[in-house]
Amino acid sequence: MKASEDHWMSISDLMSGLMIIFMFIAIAFMIKVQNQQKHMDNIVQDYATIKENLYNDLYEEFKDDLPKWHAELDKQTLSMRFQEPDILFDTGSASLKYQFQQTLNDFLPRYIRLLTSPQYKDSIQEIRIEGHTSTDWYGQTGINAYFKNMELSQARTRSVLEYAIRMPYLQPQQEWLISKITANGLSSSQPIIINGVENKEKSRRVEFRIRTNADEKMELLKDMKKDE
Repeated sequence: MKASEDHWMSISDLMSGLMIIFMFIAIAFMIKVQNQQKHMDNIVQDYATIKENLYNDLYEEFKDDLPKWHAELDKQTLSMRFQEPDILFDTGSASLKYQFQQTLNDFLPRYIRLLTSPQYKDSIQEIRIEGHTSTDWYGQTGINAYFKNMELSQARTRSVLEYAIRMPYLQPQQEWLISKITANGLSSSQPIIINGVENKEKSRRVEFRIRTNADEKMELLKDMKKDE
């Protein structure tokens, strides 16, 4: 009888030990989940704060210039959008028109000065110069027009990029600028649609779009959620 009781006590002790181990595993898992959630919340908060501050400072800097430049500042994408095609380039040309050069002479030094300020310099991942076209190409449509416009939009963004890099005022920031700025010709892949119809004038535009380190973290956050 004594041996039988000892046997059951051993099993009981074993079960108690296993329950304690499982409890510690559950607690550790809960702490890990809480830490991950806190990390995600911090990423979202950082992303929102940087975007909000950048937009506010950009708007405050350029609000009086937007009408005369025929430009707008998009809060969601942090894009400065120059959207008056007759001012930007001649039809079918990648050479900057004089008026657009004058606009860039005013815009770029102030823009880069703000982005390289201590508040933002380490947060800037990329400055994307984006060239956009309408879906038209001298009466052509479809894939032929798309590829012709792709070639044109890429040439135009390279022209803007070269103009920026070579600007005398920006020479002290040239190394930083080269590491951040890119030229992206997007053809007609992102037309401006109003009431379900393409606005071909507004579709022909140049944008300066900011990507921050927070954007990269948000992409990681999306991947983390996919893995859950």
